[in-house]
Amino acid sequence: MKNRQYVIYAAVIVILAALVYLQFRTWKNFDWATFLSQTGHVNKLRVLFGVAWIYLAYVMRAIRWNIFLRPVRRASAVRLMTPTIVGFTGLALLGRAGEMIRPYLIARKENLSFSSQLAVWAVERVFDMAAFGLLLVSAIAVAPTTRALLRFYRIGDIGTIAVGVIAVAFGVFMIWKGDHVIISVTGSLSPSVSALGRRAALLIREFRSGLNAIRDLWSLLYAIVVSVSMWIMIALAYREVLQSYGQGPVDLPILQVPLLMLSSMLGSLVALPGVGGGTQLATIFTLRKVFSAPQELAASCGILLWLVTFASVIPAGLILAHRERLSLRKLSAESEQAEDVAASENISGP
Repeated sequence: MKNRQYVIYAAVIVILAALVYLQFRTWKNFDWATFLSQTGHVNKLRVLFGVAWIYLAYVMRAIRWNIFLRPVRRASAVRLMTPTIVGFTGLALLGRAGEMIRPYLIARKENLSFSSQLAVWAVERVFDMAAFGLLLVSAIAVAPTTRALLRFYRIGDIGTIAVGVIAVAFGVFMIWKGDHVIISVTGSLSPSVSALGRRAALLIREFRSGLNAIRDLWSLLYAIVVSVSMWIMIALAYREVLQSYGQGPVDLPILQVPLLMLSSMLGSLVALPGVGGGTQLATIFTLRKVFSAPQELAASCGILLWLVTFASVIPAGLILAHRERLSLRKLSAESEQAEDVAASENISGP
């Protein structure tokens, strides 16, 4: 596993280095004095409001996880706040290696199986994608400027419908029989590919079991409302940071903020633990090329957005981890081991 992580990090470093080099060639006339001046004159109160919205979004995450736990445990959302904050701190500092800390901590705190919390985590991801997708589609539908910006990505109405139908059909099939297909395909391949297949099959199987957490219409509607509210809070955090620079190219209308959020999320797929990289570069590129912001202003805003929306959880997370006597690296190793055990046990089962 360590070797695989090193290979992934090496690939990410190479990609980021190439992107930085391309940015350097483009920004030969970058004015550092302007960059520092614009960064130093941001409205600090608005930045703090942005951080507050992000922390409220973490509260909503804890509430939503509590909804999914109700069929098996009457937990308190307050009790889930510490694992939530510490878990996202692990993700910020360790990257993907810290992604399983949150479900692992919740399982340990509530005396539940780790596989059951993997199921909740899988369902949570689907609610996240659906809620943000709803936010993005709503913005595109009512904002003519945003529709114009995304026109380049359209492949035609018929093609869009066809791709959507195929994607839904594929998703339903993978949920129904995907775990068996993955295991049969990867079983005869190399050990590393086979292990990856077992993990993918585990997530599909746990997602199916996680759907049992939504036992009535009220729970479903409650989870949807909480999910959408959470993403609106994140959008408001973006908006506060953008408005902290005053009137100008980065003072985007609220309905265009989801487009910037999308670029940031895509950039996070290529990021180093603790420092990001892809997130900032993608945000800066979008501010420059899509919204025509000067390069110094785009750079300053991209970095500040990353600090507020992604890294601001770290101080609180480290304080809570110290109070609970938790080691993030140890938790990462334990959660990884627990995931391997869950994969072996679940995939060998019926």
